[in-house]
Amino acid sequence: MQIQICNNKCSNTHTQADIKQCTSVTTKQKSWSISSCHNIIQSPTVKTRSPTSIIQKTGHQLTPPECLMPGNYQRTVKRTEDAFQACNDIVACFQERARVERQYAQQLSEWSNKWKPVVDSSPLYGSLLKAWQCFLSSADRLASLHASICRSLVSEDGDRVRTWQKDTFHKKLFGGFKESQDIDTGFARAQKPWAKRLKKLDKARRAYHKVSRKEQAAREREAHAQGNPDVAIDKQKKIQEEREVAQQEAEKVRARYEKVLEEVNRYAPRYMEEMESIFDQSQDEERKRIVFLKQAFLSIHKHLDITNNESVRAVYNELHNTLMAIDEQEDLRWWKNTHGPGMPTDWPHFQEWTPEKKTKKGKKEVEKKGTTERGVMIGGVRVRALYDYVGQETDELSFKAGEEFLKIEDEDDQGWCRGMKDGGWEGLYPANYVEVV
Repeated sequence: MQIQICNNKCSNTHTQADIKQCTSVTTKQKSWSISSCHNIIQSPTVKTRSPTSIIQKTGHQLTPPECLMPGNYQRTVKRTEDAFQACNDIVACFQERARVERQYAQQLSEWSNKWKPVVDSSPLYGSLLKAWQCFLSSADRLASLHASICRSLVSEDGDRVRTWQKDTFHKKLFGGFKESQDIDTGFARAQKPWAKRLKKLDKARRAYHKVSRKEQAAREREAHAQGNPDVAIDKQKKIQEEREVAQQEAEKVRARYEKVLEEVNRYAPRYMEEMESIFDQSQDEERKRIVFLKQAFLSIHKHLDITNNESVRAVYNELHNTLMAIDEQEDLRWWKNTHGPGMPTDWPHFQEWTPEKKTKKGKKEVEKKGTTERGVMIGGVRVRALYDYVGQETDELSFKAGEEFLKIEDEDDQGWCRGMKDGGWEGLYPANYVEVV
């Protein structure tokens, strides 16, 4: 790059053909560009690495982006720390979504359990009842599915992000992360000599502007004195000498300023190359973060997208098939045969009289009564048979008059006791057939 400085204090009248535009110099103007009165012209013979990849054109002047200003790289450094916090937010976000899934699963189960007894005891019947019940069974299956989504979001997706976060970001003892510190150190090291040169350049620029103002004031005094007959010749000569001294000083300071400016321009490509190298490292780390989080989001989407879940499809297909199987003709026929004219009819017929037989509870029935209705005797009570008795069923005891055995359960409400003979055989017998020994 070649830098040319206008030589007429920005009077807006330039004779150089290569100077396209100029801006008046003020004491308050400060910019990263070498001088607000500079026009940077790219030489066609330059073969070094062009810095225009990070320098922006504004009109006819090339200025660097703000990221190259001293200290402005902190936004790129902070991006690493922000990525760590973003991982925390992502995990917290989908943990809350997991709670929503779990609560939905619980509510589905509660809804199903609440309505099951109502549906089962409803007046509906046949295929219509089965269809209603299918809604509840489908809810139970969907509850299990959403509970599994909850588990996947927490134990699979959440743990995956946490593990990656732990492996990617390494915390320092006194705060911050090693990754962000490495980038910060790289930027600071690359920018330190550049900032030093800029400081030197700014000092030379301010010195040049100061002597230029003095020279301008001397020129104005000289012009005023030359056109004023009241000013003595000696005074005019002195004013002219002051102007010449100021002009010489301005040229001297200008030369020093141009030299510093040339040094800065020579160093600019190297500076921008080093800064771009550090920036590219940061970009590569960010690219890896973006790729990982993309995969994490796709995994979350896969778990949440129930439209492509085979289990959900099976639930709703079965429900739909059950609803389509509602058959009014079959239901009406069932009702007719069960509760209507189609049910079996027991027409009146002659019934022969038979003697009443004393009924007793079977073994199973007696056992169901348990200890709440018939006391169980620990060790039993010794009884003696008053009459002969032959058991009519397999769960009854048979004995002869005078035979003794143990009564192990008291009499039930139908007059039967349980006894045990010496051989260990247990069975029922009529309570009034024995007496206590």
